[in-house]
Amino acid sequence: MDSEKKPRVSNAGAWGMNVVSSVGIIMANKQLMSPSGYGFSFATTLTGFHFSVTALVGWVSNAAGLSVSKQIPLWELLWFSIVANLSITAMNLSLMLNSVGFYQISKLSIIPVVCMLEWILNNKNYSSKVIMSVVVVAFGVGICTVTDVEINMKGFLCACVAVFCTSLQQITIGSFQKKYSIGSFELLSKTAPIQAASLIVLGPFMDYCLNGQSILKYHFSTGALFFIILSCTLAVFCNMSQYLCIGRFSATTFQVLGHMKTVCVLILGWILFDSALTIKNILGMLLAVVGMIVYSWAVESEKLAKLAASAISDEENVKLLKDRSNGVTESDVELGQTKS
Repeated sequence: MDSEKKPRVSNAGAWGMNVVSSVGIIMANKQLMSPSGYGFSFATTLTGFHFSVTALVGWVSNAAGLSVSKQIPLWELLWFSIVANLSITAMNLSLMLNSVGFYQISKLSIIPVVCMLEWILNNKNYSSKVIMSVVVVAFGVGICTVTDVEINMKGFLCACVAVFCTSLQQITIGSFQKKYSIGSFELLSKTAPIQAASLIVLGPFMDYCLNGQSILKYHFSTGALFFIILSCTLAVFCNMSQYLCIGRFSATTFQVLGHMKTVCVLILGWILFDSALTIKNILGMLLAVVGMIVYSWAVESEKLAKLAASAISDEENVKLLKDRSNGVTESDVELGQTKS
């Protein structure tokens, strides 16, 4: 019984860490980057800071013997880092070029793209219950977040690249962990240094193209430094829990249950920043939560069905072996009688 309970507590802890750190980092970045806060409008460079601190924590962990370094081919790490960095850059460009409404729609479209890629790359099939629950979640979050929708060709292309790269990155995290039998934190320790180096070098140029401001001219006040450090600290837990959740569950589950963060952000925005919370927002949040509950139930039902099918198959195999064994014994007896 204990061995059955331990993974559930651990899984709940992983999801809790991801939700708390993700919502926390959004709140910290909102204060850091908003004009009414500290006006730090260098999102790509800030992501480079995040991965630099994550890489440092990984290096310290390896040096102290708290984690074990495993070998992954360099070309695969480089390929993964390119996809992950394209995801970050394209998301930032999509937010700049598109309306907030279309940006939210593009983020919601990650779920079906992840499902399609898992079907193509991993031959994974989804039941009608799972598909319907995913639709309910996406519809509920859409009601919460989507307002105005304006589309232009450049923004549309950036959104397509962002959605595809984000989906591919999240599927690759799970694939790497299975392929190389590597833990989530060990994999993160391998990928973070490459992402950090590339984003620190390219980030300032990308941010200058996005907002026309140079980070060299930014005044780093004590408050701004505090929120940068807070954001980087939360990013370590956010990155770690992301790899952990995708490794244990799937990229689809991570996306679906990850929309709980959107609900939390809307509620905290209303509490902390006096953001508007309408009846439409509340109904959308309730619908999204119902969809998440149904999704969890549908996935659990699939697991139980597979276990039952596996148990029946095992019983049939045992019965077949017994029948064969009995047949061999009877033939041996007959041969003994003929010899005698």
